[in-house]
Amino acid sequence: MFLLNGNKLPEGVAFTDAEGNQYPANWLNLSTEEEKNAVGITWVADPVRASDVFYWDGDVNNPKDLAGLKTQFVAQTKDTAGKLLSQTDWVIIRKSERNVEVPADVAAKRAAIVTEANRLEVAINGASTVEALIEVLNAQNWGE
Repeated sequence: MFLLNGNKLPEGVAFTDAEGNQYPANWLNLSTEEEKNAVGITWVADPVRASDVFYWDGDVNNPKDLAGLKTQFVAQTKDTAGKLLSQTDWVIIRKSERNVEVPADVAAKRAAIVTEANRLEVAINGASTVEALIEVLNAQNWGE
């Protein structure tokens, strides 16, 4: 965002500087960086809003309850694993009912899903901060 004397300058809006000079609505878009600097206009990146999933009102200084987040994401992990496993449950039922062998690739895929779910549950419960929990969740690897 553009700032002039600490005030945000919205693009597409006319403005007046401290000396009373008036600038048209398209001036910010048409002027060069040097022209903006000469007037005292600076560029500052917009602040990044933290995720409302983890923080109240997107404020990193106001995290949500870690225990509640852990409960939520352990349940979500179990739900994801269940949905992924359900895609091949018929193969397991077929083995049980008709003794048809489970293909090795299906067994390996199911084992990987269970392993990842277990790993995530341990890591989620072991997170000591909201930031650590976010790192755990960003490192999920359910395979393809």
